[in-house]
This record gives sequence, C-alpha cells and structure tokens, in this order.
Amino acid sequence: QVQLVESGGGLVQPGGSLRLSCAASGSIFSRSAMAWYRQAPGRERELVARITSGGITNYLDSVKGRFTISRDNAKNTVYLQMNSLKPEDTAVYYCKLQTPMLTMYWGQGTQVTVSS
Repeated sequence: QVQLVESGGGLVQPGGSLRLSCAASGSIFSRSAMAWYRQAPGRERELVARITSGGITNYLDSVKGRFTISRDNAKNTVYLQMNSLKPEDTAVYYCKLQTPMLTMYWGQGTQVTVSS
C-alpha cells in the first residue's frame, strides 16, 4: 500500500508563487509515474502536470511556462513549482502515483487559493 502526503498549499496573491510537495511511502516511487491534478468547486478534476519514471513531463496548456513538475527519487517526493499564479488556479490540488502495473494512488489534496 502506498500513501501520499501533500503539503505546500495556501493563500497567495495573484502573481505569486507556491511549491507543492507530495511524499510517497514504499519502494515503488522511482518506477512510478507521478502527476498533479486539481479540482475547483463545481468543476471536474483535471490533469495539471505529469512526470514519468524517466523524467518526461507534460502540462495542461493553461499552466505551460508557469508550472514545473519535478521529482526526487532519493526522497520519494514529487514537486509542483507554481509561478505567476492566477485566480483561476484556485483549486484543491491532488497528487497521484501510478505504478507500472497501472494501480493508482491519490493523496488527500491541498488547497491553493489565489486571491488579493
């Protein structure tokens, strides 16, 4: 069983930055794809950024150039650096781990609020 613990959310002004972290338990992290999703009130959960076990990344169009996903396999941690934040980035952000066997695990979510 894998557990994911997110941290780093909070309240930030438009144009500000936040870095989210997601720490995973167990030994399968380095072989797993990791992703960040978000869900705003009244909207469906959407994929924000993804990084494969080999380091290949992809992003939601609206965050390209502003957000960066990265991983540290030695720390079993994935990060989401968010710069130039906008009010429309406000959402609960979730971390997801997908094993090579395609089993998925989710974190509990962390709130990001962008507001002046």
